[in-house]
Amino acid sequence: MNKKKKWIITAIILAVFCAALGIYNYYSGQGSAAEDEVVRTPPSRSKTTLNVNGVVIRPQALTDGITTVGNLLPDEEVDLSFETSGKIVAINFQEGAAVRKGELLAKVNDRPLQAQLKRYEAQLKLAEDRVYRQSALLERDAVSQEAYEQARTELATLNADIDIVRSNIALTELRAPFDGIIGLRNVSEGAYASPSVVVAKLTKISPLKIDFFVPERYASQIHPGTSLSFTIEGRQERFEATVYATESQVDVTTRTLAVRARYPNARGRLLPGRFASVEIRMHEIPDAIAVPTEAIVPEMGVDKVFLYRGGKAHAVDVTTGLRTESQIQIINGLSVGDTLITSGTLQLREGLPVQLDRID
Repeated sequence: MNKKKKWIITAIILAVFCAALGIYNYYSGQGSAAEDEVVRTPPSRSKTTLNVNGVVIRPQALTDGITTVGNLLPDEEVDLSFETSGKIVAINFQEGAAVRKGELLAKVNDRPLQAQLKRYEAQLKLAEDRVYRQSALLERDAVSQEAYEQARTELATLNADIDIVRSNIALTELRAPFDGIIGLRNVSEGAYASPSVVVAKLTKISPLKIDFFVPERYASQIHPGTSLSFTIEGRQERFEATVYATESQVDVTTRTLAVRARYPNARGRLLPGRFASVEIRMHEIPDAIAVPTEAIVPEMGVDKVFLYRGGKAHAVDVTTGLRTESQIQIINGLSVGDTLITSGTLQLREGLPVQLDRID
């Protein structure tokens, strides 16, 4: 009886195992068939359509220019100092005030020189009378020519000494070499001045100079008379200036050309030393056909663009002209109203189905 039960249990286990194996094989076959169906199913048409962006060609103003940085410089600037040494006895200017050319700004002690000048001037009348008397005597042959010439030489020497003293007196005076604004003074009355001591700085701020550099490819296009505009930090307005000089050669290290322009600064609104953002307009086309630079596809020495026509991309050869940082002028190949594809250009090919996601 026990053996019979064991056989029955074994038979039941084998039956269950066989049933489970059959079910597993059935569903495994269904999965393989489904996968084969997926593999055999051809890709849908939507998978081959490329989504792109486009732009409708319209005439627009195209400007080619140079944007660079520059510095505002004074028209003239000098550190004022005496040409001689001595004690400062007078300071005649107010710090930060406007002064005129030739105005006396400061003076050092010149009393010894003034006394020497008075002595020479006192001798001058006597020397002139001696020459007059010698001349009269020479006409009557009462004196030799040598005596007359000696009197004339003494008079000339005295006049020369007077000129020297007056020149030395002038060295004790500090005068403005040009119209300008005088800065902060560095000395006081009673201080000992020498040629190495800077009394103050004199600056001419009207007009102002703008120094900047342009790349060498523009060197032949920049010349005296070229107009430019510039802005400075903290002010919204744009200022107009004119180039008046350029360096004689391109810098071999930076490959740039030094340029200098002039801004009138009539009311002294701007101060030298400030940083300026300079812009020069080289060419301006009011009704150009221009495309973004990323839309151009160079191929075998020929520039191409892709147009959207009837849901497909069509390649067109174009002739380019003026180039800016973001746009290129198209001279031939495009017409107003064409829809230009501006994205995915590296994936495009002739006749490829495309879908426009955005049109500008």
